[in-house]
Amino acid sequence: MDTWEDDPADQRTCLICGDRATGLHYGIISCEGCKGFFKRSICNKRVYRCSRDKNCEMSRKQRNRCQYCRLLKCLQMGMNRKAIREDGMPGGRNKSIGPVQITEEEIERIMSGQEFKEDAPEHTWGNNGDSDHSSPSNGASEGNQPSPASTLSSNRSVEMNGYTAALRDQYINTSMSTHYQLLPHLFSYAAQSGLLAPQPRSLYPQSHPLVLQLVAAEDLAPLATPMLIEDGYKVTQVELFALLCRLADELLFRQISWIKKLPFFCELSIEDYTCLLSSTWQELILLSCLTIYSAQIFGDLANITAKYTPSDDELQGFSEDGMEVMERLIYLFRKFHQLKISNEEYACMKAINFLNQDIRGLSNTSQLEQLNKRYWYVCQDYTEYKYPHQPKRFPEIMMCLPEIRCIAGKLVNVPLEQLPLLFKAVLHSCKSSLTSYRTGQSPCVTTSSGN
Repeated sequence: MDTWEDDPADQRTCLICGDRATGLHYGIISCEGCKGFFKRSICNKRVYRCSRDKNCEMSRKQRNRCQYCRLLKCLQMGMNRKAIREDGMPGGRNKSIGPVQITEEEIERIMSGQEFKEDAPEHTWGNNGDSDHSSPSNGASEGNQPSPASTLSSNRSVEMNGYTAALRDQYINTSMSTHYQLLPHLFSYAAQSGLLAPQPRSLYPQSHPLVLQLVAAEDLAPLATPMLIEDGYKVTQVELFALLCRLADELLFRQISWIKKLPFFCELSIEDYTCLLSSTWQELILLSCLTIYSAQIFGDLANITAKYTPSDDELQGFSEDGMEVMERLIYLFRKFHQLKISNEEYACMKAINFLNQDIRGLSNTSQLEQLNKRYWYVCQDYTEYKYPHQPKRFPEIMMCLPEIRCIAGKLVNVPLEQLPLLFKAVLHSCKSSLTSYRTGQSPCVTTSSGN
């Protein structure tokens, strides 16, 4: 890869968006943004859709608004997908190869995803008649109601102070990327644990007390971090960032207290608990914000972020990683709102996510696996008992966990100064959705009584 980023005598422009080019990437002169976008699109087998006429403007300011047209132009200008390493790591293959010319038919096969389907891995939840559980949603929810993913495809933009960021459709009818394989044991459990529609039965005796113990370990009290603001006050980026840090501190402290109250606390070493918490704390915080604390996060905090107005430089500099995290969070919020996760299900999800025996540095992985299985079965038993008419509910809930892990992993790549804008965009979009859905109760959590 040839670069000239530090050579002021050779200021070339990206052939895709016109931004300052940093070198020869995948055969053509392009910027870092378009290079990364092309690599992610091909490696993750993304399938986009254009909501207009497939001829959207490509510029530094406009390039994030239509991923379909951006990828189309990458291919038309000769970006070589075969120069991307198959493992997705830095350092392309066949560096000497320049631009490639491919036919319109080949371009159409790539843009439609047909080329990816030939070697796409298949993941199923047993022989339950579902052709695609590899995507976060099959496009329809229980009772033939449109799912959050369907809503995303029909309403693809997020309005925020006049700034529109086009939402992508890659969550619909696409193959599972490597990020969704972070819970491999789920698929092996599925075959032996009966994910077929269960026969009417009673709750297993051991499940009820275990669920109650998990719920008792939770701090369900409202967050204590002040989230009130005077009318007319304009929040600055620094103030909003400081508030987000205080919230994160309180949420992390609650996770530490939660660990000490777990019914299996004495079964693992302090070293293993430290390792688990250091690897999962972001995931645990995300899960709690989307469920038990959602009323405050998508209510009080959203009111504060609404009083923050980002500058033009902040809007234009919003990173690709920030865009992807934003879109995934909005999708996941709508999925949780659709499912209406109960406190009992949340407590089980949290324990299952925490007990991840695949984390490096653990000393007692076999015990962790047994604990993970225990609460996996408990959650399945409880969900099938409480929602007998929603046979797909449990697998849908479980498929939210790898998505949360994926989002938490990508958050670390978002520059800290962009977090206020990211939260403003997510909360604005989700709060707008709630105005349409609201039925007078908490948007994500319902409390079901135990039996």
